[in-house]
Amino acid sequence: MRYGFVIDNRKCIGCHACTTACKSEHLVPVGVNRTWVKQVEKGEFPHTRRLFSVMRCNHCTDAPCVEICPVEALFFRDDGIVDFDKNRCIGCKSCMQACPYDALYIDPDNHTAAKCNYCAHRIDLGLEPACVNVCPEHAIISGDMEDPESEISQLLGRHQVKARKVEKGTQPNLFYIDGDDASLNPTATERTDSYFWSHQERGVGHYAKEAEKLAYSNSDVLQTLMKANGQEATAGEVAENGPAKSIDILLGKPRRVYDAPNKGILWGWEVSAYVLTKAIAAGAFLVPFMALATGWAQPEGITLWSALVTALVFLGATGLLLVKDLDRPDRFLYVIFRAHWTSWLVRGGYTITVYGGLLTLLGVARFMDWGGSLLGVAYWLTAIFAILTAVYTAFLFAQAKGRDFWQSPALVLHMLIHSFMAGAAAFAILAVFQGESMEWAGFLRAILIGTIVLNLATVLVELTITHPTQDAKLVVQMITRGRYRQLFWGGAILFGNILPLALLLLAGADTPLLATAGLVVLLGIYFTEHIWVEAPQRIALS
Repeated sequence: MRYGFVIDNRKCIGCHACTTACKSEHLVPVGVNRTWVKQVEKGEFPHTRRLFSVMRCNHCTDAPCVEICPVEALFFRDDGIVDFDKNRCIGCKSCMQACPYDALYIDPDNHTAAKCNYCAHRIDLGLEPACVNVCPEHAIISGDMEDPESEISQLLGRHQVKARKVEKGTQPNLFYIDGDDASLNPTATERTDSYFWSHQERGVGHYAKEAEKLAYSNSDVLQTLMKANGQEATAGEVAENGPAKSIDILLGKPRRVYDAPNKGILWGWEVSAYVLTKAIAAGAFLVPFMALATGWAQPEGITLWSALVTALVFLGATGLLLVKDLDRPDRFLYVIFRAHWTSWLVRGGYTITVYGGLLTLLGVARFMDWGGSLLGVAYWLTAIFAILTAVYTAFLFAQAKGRDFWQSPALVLHMLIHSFMAGAAAFAILAVFQGESMEWAGFLRAILIGTIVLNLATVLVELTITHPTQDAKLVVQMITRGRYRQLFWGGAILFGNILPLALLLLAGADTPLLATAGLVVLLGIYFTEHIWVEAPQRIALS
């Protein structure tokens, strides 16, 4: 048994009855939708056409939202329906990042995730979903696709159908008869702040009151699209015509005239900051451990104590930032006690917990002056968990299949290098207060120079490798030539990498210059992570 939907676009009249019925059936608040009708206009008068496309959860056979959910708030039913339990949801918004179809939202009333659940309560009673029941044209067909006698099975057998983003490997169970790429492909049309009839935008969760509204294309993505077609437009022309009209005129592209409200940035500054604090927490142990393991330098006793204390302090800050980013922080412990082990948020939570426990154990061992072979094993085990702490977020981002740019194979290396950079930078700052030896200062200088060079090479690889999707290419354009170009080139590259590299080459063992370089490196890491976290979220998913 496998339930699915067929949307017959030959019949849909864009009446929004399905949206209204869904809102009524599930008491969906204003500003968010489980089902909505996207409208796109294409062609030139008199040969024009308005396309209606019903958008909703695709109830995927391999649903990435289920895999990434840390508490099994999203789950598969035996009939293939992807349902959810709002009483387990912690509001981490991971499912929203994982869904390639923009189907989930944060309920502004209870601050938990929600989506179309196929009206599972009606299915259990032998009824059809509310949207199917109310559609005046029978343009929405539901049923068991594995039953050869069902209407949906026969439609799928007789007609050519389209599904959205099949390249994601999610095996969506929502199909369109007479579907048009101008409507089904989100990058085919520009996303704007508002549409006719309504302006409902309210942001997501605790960003609702001050959400930064996304104009998906803005002038930067507009310029990208035009340059891809060998055309240029001045800023004055864009200002005079507006982004949407400029695209229509210069590229002859279809345009959206009605769509669901934009959800805004889902993971904000807290996530960027937590990636930085996590890098410091991991690097604070890895840098002196590397010195001891290689014999490159011999950290003094105060340095080893600083390593343990710094790692624990920033590990605690990481935990606080993670909790703050949740829309239901009161349920944070669900990650530990109601864990769903396929999620890297859970694996990361346990990794951080074990790493913190090992750091505490080492602190007790040093205080009690314990020695022996077991202590050496504990150091190596702690180093392993420090590395896992540094890199697990790369795997979490990889599970967010809705954001193509985060699927980069270089992201693990990116985060590991940042951890060594951040750890060395932290010790460079502490050296001002601790009066470290020349040997240790030289070691920190060498680590910083080496990791900065490696970081620049990694960023180059991440931005220049062949990106397989248009979404990832648009993010690269946005970073290098679009709205983030000044922060990237001026903040992340010039200020955060080139400047400290120059200071380090001039500094020698000069502690104040070394500390200055360390501070600038930390700022550069934050700028980079802010861009890497936020930019992909500006790409429309529906």
